[in-house]
Amino acid sequence: MVHLVFLWLAVAVITLLLEAATMSLVSVWCSAGALVTVFAAYFGVSFPIQLLLFIVLSIAGASLVRPLAKQYIDPYKVATNADRLLGMEARVTEDIDNSRPSGAVYVDGKTWTARSADGRTISAGEVVEVQWMEGVKLIVQAKAAVPAA
Repeated sequence: MVHLVFLWLAVAVITLLLEAATMSLVSVWCSAGALVTVFAAYFGVSFPIQLLLFIVLSIAGASLVRPLAKQYIDPYKVATNADRLLGMEARVTEDIDNSRPSGAVYVDGKTWTARSADGRTISAGEVVEVQWMEGVKLIVQAKAAVPAA
C-alpha cells in the first residue's frame, strides 16, 4: 500500500505542474484530490475507494469552487458597465439593415453600431429596445407602436 502513496503524490505533482503551465484552474482540483487520497492510501484504504475519492473530490472542486475562484483570478475579464444598456430604449440614428450591414442607435449618451434582432429593417428615428450585445454591437428590436388614445 505504500507504493500507492507515491502514486498519488506523483499525480499531485504532475497535475500541479500542469496547472502551473496552463493557469486554467482545472488540474489544481485534481492535485487537491490526489493530496487527500495520499492520506487514504497511507491509512490502507483499498485502491477502488481511493480512486473513487480522487474522482469525487476532483469533480467537486472543479464544479463547485472553480467558478468562484475564476471570477477573482481571471486576468482577461474586463468589467464594463455596458450591460446596463440591456432593456433600455434607444433612438435609431442610421437605418438598421442587417443585409448591408449598417445601422446605429443613440442610447445613454453614446452612438452604438446596431443590428436588428429579428432581421427586419428599422428606419432612422424609430425607438428600439436593446435586447443583447455582441462585441461592440447592440442587437435591438423595434418597440411596438402605441395606438393613439
